[in-house]
Amino acid sequence: MSLRQVVRSSKFRHVFGQPAKADQCYEDVRVSQTTWDSGFCAVNPKFVALICEASGGGAFLVLPLCKTGRVDKNVPLVCGHTAPVLDIAWCPHNDNVIASGSEDCTVMVWEIPDGGLTLPLREPVVTLEGHTKRVGIVAWHPTAQNVLLSAGCDNVILVWDVGTGVAVLTLGPDVHPDTIYSVDWRRDGALICTSCRDKRVRVIEPRKGTIVAEKDRPHEGTRPVHAVFVSEGKILTTGFSRMSERQVALWDTKHLEEPLSLQELDTSSGVLLPFFDPDTNIVYLCGKGDSSIRYFEITSEAPFLHYLSMFSSKESQRGMGYMPKRGLEVNKCEIARFYKLHERRCEPIAMTVPRKSDLFQEDLYPPTAGPDPALTAEEWLGGQDAGPLLISLKDGYVPPKSRELRVNRGLDSTRKRATAEASGPPSSETMSRLEEEMRKLQATVQDLQKRLDRLEETVQAK
Repeated sequence: MSLRQVVRSSKFRHVFGQPAKADQCYEDVRVSQTTWDSGFCAVNPKFVALICEASGGGAFLVLPLCKTGRVDKNVPLVCGHTAPVLDIAWCPHNDNVIASGSEDCTVMVWEIPDGGLTLPLREPVVTLEGHTKRVGIVAWHPTAQNVLLSAGCDNVILVWDVGTGVAVLTLGPDVHPDTIYSVDWRRDGALICTSCRDKRVRVIEPRKGTIVAEKDRPHEGTRPVHAVFVSEGKILTTGFSRMSERQVALWDTKHLEEPLSLQELDTSSGVLLPFFDPDTNIVYLCGKGDSSIRYFEITSEAPFLHYLSMFSSKESQRGMGYMPKRGLEVNKCEIARFYKLHERRCEPIAMTVPRKSDLFQEDLYPPTAGPDPALTAEEWLGGQDAGPLLISLKDGYVPPKSRELRVNRGLDSTRKRATAEASGPPSSETMSRLEEEMRKLQATVQDLQKRLDRLEETVQAK
């Protein structure tokens, strides 16, 4: 009589988290105290960026990955916003470009020089203005170049063509009647899924503005729900039960009546932020205020969502950044890396599969999304869809040369005026203004000279 196998076989059962040593962390960083359910951190193979405390406006810190250790208190910041920054996101097709959303109702796109900042960066490449309330979510299109999505507390989602600085698509309050909690692109960028305060999760075709699928109350609780696309057209949601227990659920977008899987986790109050890896079909759940990272494997057969393990540490996390696959160390069998924000520190955590061999592990690293866009903004807006252009990590990832973010500056009147005045001969209007200022300055100098003469006469008389 054969024994029935009770433990499911999986190469990811023994994934373990390894926090970085003290000299590999980023010390003395003042992480933002703002109350908002975003990760406050964004990373790519070149830089780590985190939202920090700033007086008199909003700012975030950008450091090259290699510049670990204690961060100088006078380190230059990206500080163009006039109110706290709520979310940041690196462009998947240009590792030097980052977008930020702020309480000042604007989205700004910045270009970071190789090697990091040497002076404070106050001038964005382009400022995107269209929201009437604070902007809490920014998300780049995964495959189309220069397409950026932003969601604000005005219950509006705008899709921007960053190359022209224009909002090309608008999903207004008729789609989301209340605050938007999360937005996620499908891997080919054809659809987005959103969660909203009205307790509904929606799958939307943004170019048509149509709701493809909708689920009311995926979780019974009143706390925020977050939703992300996973493999094979499924959606994973995190939320709370009616008894305030944290839950994770998996849904088939074609049949949203009942979840494929629903699991209760614990009674903590922190909102769970999901991070999905399409190469391994693993989803990581990081709760703000937690001291742990849970991870699950998603399969195509029941029960679909399999708990793997949990990484725990002593200190709670204020935010979390997730490294793209091309930034990992494949020779160490690292399948994920998180950047955990403490109150004054950023700590890398490597998720590793134990293997005895030092050779490249084909099964752990299938072809992954590369840095080249599959479509232009015009092609995607015209109705085309395409999955990411895949690259192999067998010989390690070699970053491409830095690419300049091309923006049609003619649409930015301020930049256009400044460029014209700096590069060409001044206009007659400019000359008249300069002459008038010169006359006023000369009159002031003459007046000061007369006063000085009178003062000297008074001193001599005494």
